[in-house]
Amino acid sequence: MTTQRTTRRRKQAVAAAGVVAALLATAACGGGGTDEGGEGGAAGFDAANNKVAQASEAKKGGELKFAAAQDADSWDTTRGYYGFMWNFSRYYARTLVTGKTEPGAKGAEATPDLATSTAKITNGGKTYTYTLRDGVTWEDGKPITSKDVKYGIERVWAQDVLSGGPVYLKDILDPKGEYPGPYKDTSPDKLGLKAIETPDDKTIVFNLPAPNSDFEDMLTMASAAPVRQDKDTKSKYGLKPFSSGPYKFQSYTPNKKLVLVRNENWKPASDPVRKAYPDKISMTFFTNANDMDQRLINGDYDLDANQTGLSPQGRTTALKEHKGNLDNPVSGYIRYAVFPQTVKPFDNIHCRKAVIYGADHESLQTARGGPIAGGDIGTNMLPPSVPGAEGQKYDPYEMAGADKKGNVAKAKEELKACGQPNGFKTTVAVRNNKPVEVATAESLQASLKKVGIDVEIDQFDGAQTSGIIGSPENVKKKGYGIIIMGWGPDFPTVQGFGLPLWGSKYILESGNNNFAMIKDKTIDGLFADYVTELDDAKKEQISTEINHKVMEGGYYLPFTFEKFINWRSNRLANVYTTDNYNGTYDFVNLGLKK
Repeated sequence: MTTQRTTRRRKQAVAAAGVVAALLATAACGGGGTDEGGEGGAAGFDAANNKVAQASEAKKGGELKFAAAQDADSWDTTRGYYGFMWNFSRYYARTLVTGKTEPGAKGAEATPDLATSTAKITNGGKTYTYTLRDGVTWEDGKPITSKDVKYGIERVWAQDVLSGGPVYLKDILDPKGEYPGPYKDTSPDKLGLKAIETPDDKTIVFNLPAPNSDFEDMLTMASAAPVRQDKDTKSKYGLKPFSSGPYKFQSYTPNKKLVLVRNENWKPASDPVRKAYPDKISMTFFTNANDMDQRLINGDYDLDANQTGLSPQGRTTALKEHKGNLDNPVSGYIRYAVFPQTVKPFDNIHCRKAVIYGADHESLQTARGGPIAGGDIGTNMLPPSVPGAEGQKYDPYEMAGADKKGNVAKAKEELKACGQPNGFKTTVAVRNNKPVEVATAESLQASLKKVGIDVEIDQFDGAQTSGIIGSPENVKKKGYGIIIMGWGPDFPTVQGFGLPLWGSKYILESGNNNFAMIKDKTIDGLFADYVTELDDAKKEQISTEINHKVMEGGYYLPFTFEKFINWRSNRLANVYTTDNYNGTYDFVNLGLKK
């Protein structure tokens, strides 16, 4: 999920050596305190990790209080690409289908939302038909129609006005880019996209030019939510989206506070997904992550909306004193370094491999927070939640094995093979608002020095990612031979994770995520095979093969299969992590305890 969903992480305080040591010590001895937490803990350590904590204790009413150290990229369903935005948007935006409200892997399965059932698939996997439920309405009480769903999806084509969000639907439904988008549409009703038909207000039919076995997964994403044409304020829509869900925007001041209140025209009978327990849902934005974490621990807020784990200072306190309020899920994200082939000498595979072998993988893991707060050493590029993943079993460079502290001899062999026997100089790009990335860059810098690779660290403005590292021209100009980043699945398949990173057609002039500039016919061909394959076992096999090809190319140095230390307050009920949002808590049916 994007620089997405995956990489857009909140600020974390710099982990001083003493803080990391303290964290590892508390983790090793069980974290201090008790499994029930410091003061009447929520439900015990890891009680909501892939299972439901306090399932039957939710009450109607009260205010659910989120804290966040970063606002969404946009609250517009077309433009949002942060994982927590997709999660939160289910309060005010419905889709034809959505993820199940169940913990773990089940949560990533599609279930009907606005539609009466999952798709009726015909025409060899190219036609998807849905019927809308009775009683589905907008916040003003008017019915939601199939045309509203079509118009909401058409907005994805308006990339000149509404850039930033995922473009899967555009690429699948209109691969030749023939539709100009609703704002340039010459048809009177602005519904000229031929691939979607709306024969009546209750029926919507998608006609794919070619089958895509993940198409229904794409329709679970926020970008497939309906938007009513007369309420579309274009680039300003994210300031106050018009609600199709149980809550509506009451007020929003960017980077300060967002408040949702009940949508009185939402009908529980029309919505099999949402329980809508709280009366009010607020999100307060903080400029300091440590301050926010302390307020969470004090009980002033219920959970971190960004879902990126407590900062080192906060998690040290929490592990010692409030362990019962914590969960330690695998996040679905991989943290890594990537080597743009347009920057010399990384056009040479052996120079790329020299960095992979020269890195101290254990030190990189420690820089990210160690095995508890950072995750297992990453050995390849397919997250554990994606079918076809092999975890640490697939470790082609022995990163978690014999070479976990690096292999100087192999690194020097690769330097000779790439014509740089004495090493070379390069620049690593890191976001200045991600201290954990800076710490990772410093670890990499220190270990590569031992093999003769001289690394300069350039910290860039993390709020300007898409124009700085997302511009291949700028990357080349700045000489960014190494970029530190992370990614999680937009939906849990190899297409939902890897296509924006490894597909040649996903190289963009701005907002690019194929940082390695991979143009590999074999990888492109495997993706082409994957999208038309309907057999799950064969899809898994292709996923594994794609991952192997990526690793064989030496385009990436994975750091960790990421884990979080996430906080949940004692007040919360019906809390669980879901693979639908990369191991984070599912927001949609959270409530307050009776």
